[in-house]
Amino acid sequence: MLQAIYIGLGAFLFGGIISALYFILRDKVFVSNARREAQRLLEDAKNESERVQKESKIQLKEQMLHSKMEIEREIKDKTRDIQAWEKRLLSKEENLDKKISLIDTKEEKIKKQEDDLTLAQKKINDEIELYNNKVKEAQKKLESLTGVTTEEAKRLQVEMIVADAKHEAAKRIKIIEDEYKEEAEKKAKYVISTAIQRYAGEYVAERTISSVTLPSDELKGRIIGREGRNIRAIEAATGVDLIIDDTPETVVISGFDPVKREVARLSIERLIADGRIHPGRIEEIVDKVRKEIDKEVKDHGEQAMFEVGVQGIHPEILKLIGSLKYRTSYSQNQYIHSLEVAFLSGTIAGELGFDVKLAKRAGLLHDIGKAIDHSVEGSHAQIGADLAKKYGEKPEIIHSIRSHHEEEKPETVLDFIVQAADALSSARPGARREMLESYVKRVEDLEKISTSFAGVDKAFAIQAGREVRVMVKSEEISDESAVVLSRDIAKKIEDDLSYPGQIKVTVIRETRAVGVAK
Repeated sequence: MLQAIYIGLGAFLFGGIISALYFILRDKVFVSNARREAQRLLEDAKNESERVQKESKIQLKEQMLHSKMEIEREIKDKTRDIQAWEKRLLSKEENLDKKISLIDTKEEKIKKQEDDLTLAQKKINDEIELYNNKVKEAQKKLESLTGVTTEEAKRLQVEMIVADAKHEAAKRIKIIEDEYKEEAEKKAKYVISTAIQRYAGEYVAERTISSVTLPSDELKGRIIGREGRNIRAIEAATGVDLIIDDTPETVVISGFDPVKREVARLSIERLIADGRIHPGRIEEIVDKVRKEIDKEVKDHGEQAMFEVGVQGIHPEILKLIGSLKYRTSYSQNQYIHSLEVAFLSGTIAGELGFDVKLAKRAGLLHDIGKAIDHSVEGSHAQIGADLAKKYGEKPEIIHSIRSHHEEEKPETVLDFIVQAADALSSARPGARREMLESYVKRVEDLEKISTSFAGVDKAFAIQAGREVRVMVKSEEISDESAVVLSRDIAKKIEDDLSYPGQIKVTVIRETRAVGVAK
């Protein structure tokens, strides 16, 4: 019994010890597992941190590389733009150097000519002085031999000249009166046509432009586009050249075809108003504007035929007439000019009893060659005559077109009517604007011709070149010589200069007597 108790007590104690050992071992295993799990989590966190750092570094490097590429690309674009501008500036600088060199050469040439003129003038003055001395000696000898003074000889010579002039004038008047009597009817018609030619107050000429005004200079860059793609697209679509220089807020359109220039002008204005300037939009706008211009050209041609009152003009001729709306000559609009010549031709024909409709038709078509003279060789009169013949116009109209600038001799009444109406419309005051350079050159030549005569001190062109006043040296030019000098200067101006209207030559001789009161 006691032994069983001991055995039981030993088993209990052994079980307790085994349980205690189990719990102790379990706690150690749990702690070991926890430590291993903590170590694993720590390693995983560390690895994740390293991975995130690596990815962050990679993204940062990619962003830096992308930013670097963007900056390099912008620098490259800016460098290209700067190089283009530098190239343009270099070209302008070279042109400027050439112009300066040319001006220097001209100045040297002018200086040499002035020196030569000074020497020549001195030589002429010496010869004039020698000549005057010889003349005085001859006069003294002549007076001593004939017993007649110089003043009496001049008076006798003037009386003889006046008598001869009166006789010649009387004969000339008789001849003129006989001619007028024989051609009274012809002269009367000429007077009527001349009176009609002098009336042109109701017609006003128009002018077209070849430039576009921009709201600001910033739009120049947009019109040019990146690497010039926009300006190339505009030039390719319209067939004109665009000149974008230092002129503020202005784009100049250059081209021989006036219709293409108008298409380009309207297209640029619409692109600026639209704001979308790129090759695709440019082609769309240009195509739309071209269709509108084609319709306008046709409408202008039909309107001209309606206003003049003629019928049966070929549709192709009408298109050419309408295209003259965008053609100018010396700043005179050729469409308005053609209508004006048609109306004037009809008026003159009516006064002369000629076919009015035929004259109007010839006047309307006389400058039709100017619609295509930029693309066809030959004068506009010859080109227009060929077009009229091609599209079935009458022979008399074809001849009037060809002869209106006397490339063929005018033969019929219609030829002279069209020629007179064209001259009236072109030459009347205000119809055409004279270039500043040609005007300045004409004034300079006018003064140069006037001062080229001996005894002339100074010459001044006044009234826009319609009069020149010549100041002469009183000791060298007498009152009688001043009259002759004015005629000589006028004759040389007629021979050497081309000018509208007439030029009045006034020679002024002044004698001054100075006294001093003390």
